[in-house]
Amino acid sequence: MVNEICVATQESRGQRMPNFPADYLDISIAEQKLDLVKQGRIVVSYSVSTALNGPGEQMGSECTPTGWHQIRAKIGATQPLNSVFVGRRPTGEIYNTSLARKHPDRDWILSRILWLGGLEPGKNRYGQVDSSWRYIYIHGCPDELMTGKPESHGCVRMINQDIVELFEQVNVGMPIYIHI
Repeated sequence: MVNEICVATQESRGQRMPNFPADYLDISIAEQKLDLVKQGRIVVSYSVSTALNGPGEQMGSECTPTGWHQIRAKIGATQPLNSVFVGRRPTGEIYNTSLARKHPDRDWILSRILWLGGLEPGKNRYGQVDSSWRYIYIHGCPDELMTGKPESHGCVRMINQDIVELFEQVNVGMPIYIHI
């Protein structure tokens, strides 16, 4: 199935195209939107924030990688809303404006993490383009940072309540298509 997915091209949004899986996440960098597709139909859409530096796969680029990925790991299932993560581990902190003032330079990863793994060798898997080794996630961020514009360091940011909701609807191994 992975090879079928990787050679597919999507001609129009909102409809299941040939070779696309029935269930997957569709992330549009241009629209700053994530769609949960089930049985070939969009069941819910969320606003996201992708990389300020735009699309790209290179290690250290701080770009959002494109192409086919899958959910490698789900992290934070039992954590409270706005839990702070560093290195994929909860710190025990709960994000608030006071904490933000104490740590103004932190790249906040909150509530839940969906860790992505690339499926396309040479594009987003292995070597200097590997999305897993770049620690690319879909994760919560401070809600006030969700402005509808690309502003992340490469990850896909979401409002905390949205990532918690999405987290409950997806499984490890679910395909993800990230495109311009």
